[in-house]
Amino acid sequence: MEETQLSISRRLFALQDKEYAAFSAKLIPNIAPESIIGVRLPALRALAKELTGTKQAKAFLHTLPHLYLEEYHLHSFLIAKEKDFEECIRQVERFLPYIDNWATCDSLRPACFKRNKEALLPYIEKWLRSEHLYTVRFAIGMLMCHYLDEAFEPVYLQWVAAIHREEYYLNMMRAWYFATAAAKQYEATAALIQSKTLDAFTQNKAIQKAVESFRVTPEHKEQFKKYKIK
Repeated sequence: MEETQLSISRRLFALQDKEYAAFSAKLIPNIAPESIIGVRLPALRALAKELTGTKQAKAFLHTLPHLYLEEYHLHSFLIAKEKDFEECIRQVERFLPYIDNWATCDSLRPACFKRNKEALLPYIEKWLRSEHLYTVRFAIGMLMCHYLDEAFEPVYLQWVAAIHREEYYLNMMRAWYFATAAAKQYEATAALIQSKTLDAFTQNKAIQKAVESFRVTPEHKEQFKKYKIK
């Protein structure tokens, strides 16, 4: 497995863009700059596509922790291509505790989850109760991706509203979720915003993001502005 990781690391360094590494370091300030190689996402996705289904990919998925941000991104892209739901869940649950930044967290978007919403929901409920910041962020991301359209239930808004934590990267995701919900499920989201039961940071960030969104109508934006918390 160490040989596999070394081989993949060499391939990643062959794709290195040092200017992009410096740019990424500014966007993800909570991880060490030396852990960022500087590989652009299209190149990482192309490598994931090439490796999918190979013995090398299987060995790599069993090699944790990784050394570099791009290895974690590649890991998430490989998981995303797993077609079997149960196997995908096993891989996700093994991977989540190792995620230490928003970029890797938000790159984990398994395709098979879209076809298995009913089976996925109990896992989301469990992940929302995790002590690990990025496991909770991932769970909210899954609610945002898969449960704001035909699968929406108003109680999902309450699940996210009930989270009371101080971490910046968690509350930014909560705000993003509510802003997206404002565009897709206005009535239910407006009722929550109007109640002012969210913490001030999340409430105000959600309103800011909704106002900036092209998907929220001008009329709805004006309504949301009235409920900022001072």
